[in-house]
Amino acid sequence: MKVAIVEFKAHFAKYIRQAQSGDVIEVTSHRKVVARLQGVALPDGTAASRLVAAGVATWQGGKPVGASLQLQPSEARGASLSALVLEDRN
Repeated sequence: MKVAIVEFKAHFAKYIRQAQSGDVIEVTSHRKVVARLQGVALPDGTAASRLVAAGVATWQGGKPVGASLQLQPSEARGASLSALVLEDRN
């Protein structure tokens, strides 16, 4: 896909997302290609790339989002983890 430099600057994030999804973006100045933007593939051999290749996981190039798991304190099990950390620091 070819896009003029002015358009590219105005909608930078949109074109970055397109490059991440596999499109090649050619940036033009006065109808001549001056730059080419292409997404970066995952390195081969990593666990993440194997999961993506197997179709088990997807990745759009961003940072992973933290899990929504929240630990709940249990009085029956003893001191909380935060109390143990604070005790260890002193």
